[in-house]
Amino acid sequence: MSLNIALWQGPSPEGSDDRAFAALDAALTAAAAMGAVTLVAPEVFFPGYNQSDIPAKAQVRGGPWHQRLAKLARTHGCGIVIGYAEREGGAIYNSAVAFDGQGHEIGHYRKVQLFGPREKAIYAPGDAVSTFDLQGIRTGMLICYDIEFAPLVRKLAEAGAKLVLVPTANPEPNTHVSRLVVPAHAINHGLTIAYANYSGTEGDITYCGASVIAAPDAAVLAAAGPGPVLLVTDIARAPDPALLQTQLQDHRPI
Repeated sequence: MSLNIALWQGPSPEGSDDRAFAALDAALTAAAAMGAVTLVAPEVFFPGYNQSDIPAKAQVRGGPWHQRLAKLARTHGCGIVIGYAEREGGAIYNSAVAFDGQGHEIGHYRKVQLFGPREKAIYAPGDAVSTFDLQGIRTGMLICYDIEFAPLVRKLAEAGAKLVLVPTANPEPNTHVSRLVVPAHAINHGLTIAYANYSGTEGDITYCGASVIAAPDAAVLAAAGPGPVLLVTDIARAPDPALLQTQLQDHRPI
């Protein structure tokens, strides 16, 4: 049985909801035509990672962004995992939401490891990971810098996750995350990781692209260069058991 996952790598909508939804509509059209069950898009896609007015534009969970995303997923019969700026009470979170192909919210996550002084000035940190079912596969979400922290990946693996979906906003020159960190965590924790970045420039940030899907044996199933691209790959292939690591089972705390 196949399980196709799509990653959309493209430019930031730079605060324009119309531009954001037009890009997602085109990406979901193509992803659905290629049999993808879900599409992963970048971090804080709404309103755009490097926008100056994020606190003013942040929306509550279930607000207008979510309603339009749910409708878009339902229209195309393809799920979506995407980052957004979430407002709850007086706090702003760097969050990700997952919808299935019927437009139902099936997962939600708040970034735990905030990157640099800018993020820490805008967002409150999340404090938990969680998993959800995606076509029979236990799935978790992390956001960008989170994937560089083994304890977070381990928590998801211990919760039974076999797939981790990661919206990101990774700038140049940090392609080492895609080339080295993502495959290493995939093999060390025995899971598939799908990491979706921006391309292009947004304000003073130039994104490095390099979106990637790495299998539990560290095989790179799909990888992007720096430019806009839609990656679609079947993650259901069985890795060679001889290549799998057993660190998760063998770990002995001291």
